[in-house]
Amino acid sequence: MSKGYAWAISAGFTAALAAISSKYFISPIIRYSLVILCNVSMWGCYVNSLKALSSLQATVTNFATNFLTSGLSGFLLFEEPLSIKWFAGAVFMVIGVLILSNSSVENKERTD
Repeated sequence: MSKGYAWAISAGFTAALAAISSKYFISPIIRYSLVILCNVSMWGCYVNSLKALSSLQATVTNFATNFLTSGLSGFLLFEEPLSIKWFAGAVFMVIGVLILSNSSVENKERTD
């Protein structure tokens, strides 16, 4: 896995953490502070992923990670139900990310 995918996965994970912290913490100061911190971290990770991947690869990987992390944390932390359709969609998203990661899209050349 390239460094760009690690950054894109980190971006999706921190975006999901922002959503989790907005639901999980009662104190408004802690809640909003964590949401801001997670979103700033997410944007930093996303920008770094764009330096190594195409915008399509970075965006799809970020979105899939965010979707999977948010859905699974909702299920595990908040006891939200997940249907078979959700799991089917999740499998298709992972397959799509794997196809994109092995696609013929050339890696971006470094300009710095």
